[in-house]
Amino acid sequence: MGDPLLLFHAIQDFVDQGGPVLWVIFAACSLLWLLILERIWYLRVAWPRRSRAVIAQWNARADCRSWRARKIREATVSEVNMQLHFLLPLIKVLVALCPLLGLLGTVVGMIGVFEVIAVRGNDDAQAMARGVYRATIPTMAGLVVALTGIYFTVRLRQVADRETSRLMDRLPLQEHPPVSPGGH
Repeated sequence: MGDPLLLFHAIQDFVDQGGPVLWVIFAACSLLWLLILERIWYLRVAWPRRSRAVIAQWNARADCRSWRARKIREATVSEVNMQLHFLLPLIKVLVALCPLLGLLGTVVGMIGVFEVIAVRGNDDAQAMARGVYRATIPTMAGLVVALTGIYFTVRLRQVADRETSRLMDRLPLQEHPPVSPGGH
């Protein structure tokens, strides 16, 4: 393991070179991963309990065949589907936003390069190269965040769709056996 202080200075140098837009990308990345981790927690911890409760509630129904029962089943599955897909649109927005933030950082960095050209002229090739290098850091950071988020967005949507389908299969539309007269 490396020295934590050395790691901190390396990150600080990276952020200093990338400019203030990197802080915005970092905030978007933190929010993105907070939402992804919340969805993973929901699917692994809260969803199994919720699924069992919905199935038990359905199986306790006396009427599982009528038009009304079908509509109740549809509403239940729709509600569960919304719960399973909750926050996925926001995660998708953050994934799409990160490359745009990286592009903003590149534009801000290139403005700095043009300022160098305006002040020193175009004779200082090293200063221009440093400026272009600094301008590409936010783009790279935005793309890396987006690429990691894309995988989890797709995976979370697949799991939510699969769990919705499984729940539909576990809520059968059939009658319970008739209760014998006089029996309790």
